[in-house]
Amino acid sequence: MTLWFETALVGDGWADRVRLTFANGRIAGVETGVDPLPADERHKIGVPGLPNVHSHAFQRGMAGLAEARGPGSDDFWSWRDLMYRFVGRLTPDDLEAIAAQAYAEMLETGFTHVGEFHYLHHDKHGQAFADPAEMATRIAAAAEATGIGLTLLPVFYAHGGFGGAPAGAAQRRFLNTPDSFARLVEACRATTALVGIAPHSLRAVTPDELRAILPLGGPIHIHIAEQMKEVQDCLAWSGQRPVEWLLGEMQVGPDWTLVHATHLTKAERIALAQSGAVAGLCPVTEANLGDGLFQAVGFLNDGGAIGIGSDSNVRIDAAEELRLLEYGQRLTAQARNVLATPTRSTGARLFHAALKGGSQSLGITGQPADFMALNPADPAFASRTGDAVLDSWIFAARAPVDCVWRAGRKVVADGRHIHAEAIAARYRATLARLLA
Repeated sequence: MTLWFETALVGDGWADRVRLTFANGRIAGVETGVDPLPADERHKIGVPGLPNVHSHAFQRGMAGLAEARGPGSDDFWSWRDLMYRFVGRLTPDDLEAIAAQAYAEMLETGFTHVGEFHYLHHDKHGQAFADPAEMATRIAAAAEATGIGLTLLPVFYAHGGFGGAPAGAAQRRFLNTPDSFARLVEACRATTALVGIAPHSLRAVTPDELRAILPLGGPIHIHIAEQMKEVQDCLAWSGQRPVEWLLGEMQVGPDWTLVHATHLTKAERIALAQSGAVAGLCPVTEANLGDGLFQAVGFLNDGGAIGIGSDSNVRIDAAEELRLLEYGQRLTAQARNVLATPTRSTGARLFHAALKGGSQSLGITGQPADFMALNPADPAFASRTGDAVLDSWIFAARAPVDCVWRAGRKVVADGRHIHAEAIAARYRATLARLLA
């Protein structure tokens, strides 16, 4: 198929009168400065879709349910207790329905590929399914039904705290040994093409277990230094901070993504950037959970790579993740356009960094036919050209996305997923039963 745009972001720059040819899920040809042909589907503004490096799809079902304060203090750890209660109820069918809703919403906002940090492996009693990848298969089915690209990241989770502390009853659905995890990863690789591994966190795996699973290969994602309690507990266990320990003990490189990495010293920040690993940032969730702010200015200036993710999926919006990343830095610095450079606007730097780092994080190679047409009816795009389009999309637009193609297949039209009504109906029925 062919698409023609009045203007489009291709490669690292903007071009006018652009024809894209899609074949076998890839961009097969790019022509610039050409007039449309009768068979071309015509649009005004085209930009690549963005990778979402970190998602827990099932948590979309509890979005908005954790905003009432209990009798004590409220923080990440009290939120986690509520999440454990919710996840304890989910069947494979429930997971598939909720994931499909989350993935449809991702596509509608411009995310075209998701890294699913998948740790819900067993049944309600903590027993393995006959197929160890039963729940992962449901994630893959939701991705296939919606059309989103998927890097499946099965999670290795074995303990409830640093030093191999026993896991709690609420964590029983997550747990594996290195051997059972290897079988799980093998089964996952029969469900989808891109599969990595995700040691959950340093508090959930021991050093020996981490070393045992790393040879399983693929992208490696890990939660790290999200909360100050985690940093303090890691210091008590090892005498080192989490990122300090990981970089010192493991061969962290470009195949790693350190999710959150919120609480870093300057030395950790510089060492992380030098490692080539991606910092997987989830600004909406990090704000919702009160995690803190990543040192984005210094990290990017150090040459670090970033990706963005929707994590808890409390609100799914690619542009909002980028906007909040910049606004958090502004509030800290009490300045404007802190992530801009002399040659690149704020929006352009954010977009290109998230596209490049996200692709690295999820193992996306080549030129996938993942593209979106921005909505020319949104007033934010009036008389905008070049990087001002990206700035307006991130900071000003209200209904920015018109159409989305994933692997050359049109999955969003007129701002809505092509199966939005059926997906939402199944989701509503699922939530009505779960929350009854």
